[in-house]
Amino acid sequence: MKFFVVLLGYVLVAALALGQVPREPASPADRQSNYVLVPNDLIDVKVFQEDDLTSRVRISKDGSVTLPLIGSVAVGGRTTQEAAHTIREMLAKDYLVNPQVNLTVIEYSKRRFTVLGQVNRPGAYEMPDRDSMGLLQAIGMAGGYTRIADPAKITLKRSVNGKDSVMKLNAKTMASQGAASGFEVQQGDIITVGESIF
Repeated sequence: MKFFVVLLGYVLVAALALGQVPREPASPADRQSNYVLVPNDLIDVKVFQEDDLTSRVRISKDGSVTLPLIGSVAVGGRTTQEAAHTIREMLAKDYLVNPQVNLTVIEYSKRRFTVLGQVNRPGAYEMPDRDSMGLLQAIGMAGGYTRIADPAKITLKRSVNGKDSVMKLNAKTMASQGAASGFEVQQGDIITVGESIF
């Protein structure tokens, strides 16, 4: 009986230890499945055991691609998983029985933003990877502030659904509050750093 109690104790300790093992970082495949497709991405669409339906296509400005059998498909603004699911449903509706669709990004579109005003290297910059980028990082890529810059006076122009919106931001407050208060820069943003008034 004592042996079984000790054994049960070891099993419980092992189970608790396994529950506390930290998760491994997301694999590149996991990151790609959550990536949101944008115009100018080059994608590869494969249908299992249907080589004639394999396509390598670039997403058009309106967010669509043209594929064999089903024609135009809107994939822009969807994750790769969501886009593959849409294609699978369209193929299953009229053409194939239980199609298996795999969609991968072969080449990402270049995502750019612009920093103007009181920074040391004003101009257009490419986002370094597919992850998000904060306002302070964007200003850092532009060489940081000039000596007459006012980090509390930053404007950001962004196109939302075809309409321009302008936001006033205070990078001085963001810097003092740390990463939690960071503002995420998006593709096409135009950041202007104001000048301090003496």
